[in-house]
Formats: sequence, structure tokens, C-alpha cells
Amino acid sequence: MQKLSRFGCSLLAAAALAGGLRAQSALNAAACLACHGQPGIADAQGHSLQIAASAFTGSVHGALGCPACHSDIRQFPHHLPVAKVNCAKCHANEGSQLRGSVHAAVMRNPAAPACLNCHGSPHAILPVRDPRSPVYPLNLPHTCGACHGNPKLAKKYGLPNVYSMYVDSIHGLALTRDGLLVAATCTSCHGSHAILSHTNPASPTARAHVPATCGKCHAGIEAKYFRGAHGQALRAGVGLAPVCINCHTAHSISNVHTAAWQVKTTAKCGSCHARRLATYHDTFHGQVTQLGFVATARCWSCHRAHQILPASDPKSSIARANLPATCGQCHGRVTSGFTSYDPHADPGNRRRYPALYYTARFMNLLLLGVFTFFGLHTVLWFSRSMSEWTVRRGKP
Repeated sequence: MQKLSRFGCSLLAAAALAGGLRAQSALNAAACLACHGQPGIADAQGHSLQIAASAFTGSVHGALGCPACHSDIRQFPHHLPVAKVNCAKCHANEGSQLRGSVHAAVMRNPAAPACLNCHGSPHAILPVRDPRSPVYPLNLPHTCGACHGNPKLAKKYGLPNVYSMYVDSIHGLALTRDGLLVAATCTSCHGSHAILSHTNPASPTARAHVPATCGKCHAGIEAKYFRGAHGQALRAGVGLAPVCINCHTAHSISNVHTAAWQVKTTAKCGSCHARRLATYHDTFHGQVTQLGFVATARCWSCHRAHQILPASDPKSSIARANLPATCGQCHGRVTSGFTSYDPHADPGNRRRYPALYYTARFMNLLLLGVFTFFGLHTVLWFSRSMSEWTVRRGKP
């Protein structure tokens, strides 16, 4: 690889300085590029020192000139080694946020997230809104995925491979397949620089903040959630109150209108409401669901998906006055007798359902009696048949 001599660089720099450019920053940039713009320029170890003049002048730092970042360089040719650039000198707020983020613990590793790992080449950093920028919304998942889609790094730091989860999710498909810039990306939920662990109470992905984080895009859903029992429980400080990620997950978020997702919804609700799920499975709706049919009533069909209220609340979809409309979504015009049906009747609850409890016990005893009678009948009949067979064989 070609290496320019100090004398050669001095001549090129002098020629650049004599070029008649007026702006001091442009003069400095021109002088530096006189050497660093040459193909093949490298250090003693063979690392390329070439800077593409067009890329630098078109970058966000192009108008500032080289000394804005390399403030230790005051003459041509300059001395080596060159001091490491400190981006926080200008970007103090971002630098402070990065030092307090989850990435700070691994930043001593050259491959760890630092400014250039996300923003690209140091001399060709583009604005966030530039489609060529690695932090442009369409490119951001791939940039984050360089680490968060790397199996070795995921194993080393105990992280899930969230990149593959995201790209297959409804958010990822909306971004990569449909090109929707409004689709949620990594920074939409985690932030740009002050990325905190979900275990940190100040993190936007901390459990208590998840509804507000999702609500930045899903404002209508957030409002319904907080009017419902789950949201009210969260505001009351109930630590186990369900939030968005309990039902939709954090990264593998599916389209709720697909059959695959709808078939799994009852199990999601049942992870908290186990007894309710068991009584639901005893009904026609539950048995049809277990067979894989989509066109049947599920939890959210009656209780709604987000504004879930107890039956005692007049605004609840399962309040007595609202049941005809709720059941009528599938069954058309229904009568008061039809709505008296209890979809969660529990035969094990003697206090609340005494008639059902004793009927279930009677049916169990009847079934046991039938099997016992016919079992005994079969044994006796077999014994008699064997005796008769023995007698027949004994005759001459």
C-alpha cells in the first residue's frame, strides 16, 4: 500500500492552503484532504487513512472542518499519535446519556456500542433524516441488529436475539416490507442514547412505563387500557397487573387479526385467570376453540381487549344491561333468557352454584355406578361363560 512522505504531504498541504479559500474551516479541511484524500495513504501498520473528500464535505461535520474534532492538530504535517476524538465535547447531553446507559458497561470493548458503531464512518456521518444514514428509521433495526442479532454477543451478555424477533413482528414487517416510517423501531421504545435496562424504574421499558411507551403511538388503546381494570390496577400499584407486553410480548408482536394469534389468546388470558380458563374450556365456545376454530367467542369477544371492566360496572360489556348487545355480536337478536346463561359456571363452587354442584356430583356418581354395575356384570358373565365352557369340554 502506498504511503505518502511527510515532505510530500507538506507540499500538498501548502498547495491547498494557497488555494485562496476564504473560510478558515474550509481551508483546514482542504489542507487535510490534500494528504488524506490521496488513494492508498496508510499508517505504519497498514491501516488506511484515506478520507473521501465528497463523503466528508457532505457529512454533518463537513462545514466544521477537521480541527473542530482534531483540536490537537495545529500544524502540517502533524505529529503522531493523534489524540482520540471526544464526541461529547460538542454532544455533551448525548455523551452523558450514553455514559449512564446499559451500553456504558461494555464500551471498553472496541465492538461495543459507541458513537461510530451506530452513526457510521467518522468522516461520513449523515443526518438522521438522510436515507443513507445507519440510524435512519429504515436502517436502524439492521444497525442495532449488528450486535443484538449476533448469536455470540447474545450468548456472552445473556440477551435474546431480539433482531430476528423484531423483523418478523408486525412492527418490523410494517417498516421493512411496507416502508412505513411511522412504524415503531428500536429507538421508539428504548430511546436513542439513554438506553436503560427494563429493570431500571426510570426506563421507558420498565413495567410501569410500558403502557405510556406504547401509548406514544397507540394513544387510543392506552386510554382504553387505563379506563379498564388492568390499567386501574397498575395505577393503584399492583405489581402483577398486566401491561401491553404480557399479552403482545415485547419484540415478537403479531398482527392480532390473524387466526394464529386469535387461537392463542385464551391461553394468554388463562396464564393469569387459570380457573376462568378451565370453566371456559367446559363450554361449547371453549371446546370449539381447542379444536382450532377461529369463528367462536373468546375472552376479548365478551370482555373487550383493553377496556376490561367488572360486571358490576355499568359501562362493562358484561354488565347485565349490556349483555344483549354483547351476545348479539355473534348471535343476533337475543332474549333475556338467552343472556342468563353463565359462560363461567363452576361445578366445583358449591356456594355460588349449588344446583350445578350437586348435579355434577350426581352425574359423577351415576357414571361411576353405571361403570361399576356393568363392570361387575361383565366379570360375572365371563366367569359363568368359562364355567359352562369347562363343563362342555368335560362331556364325552
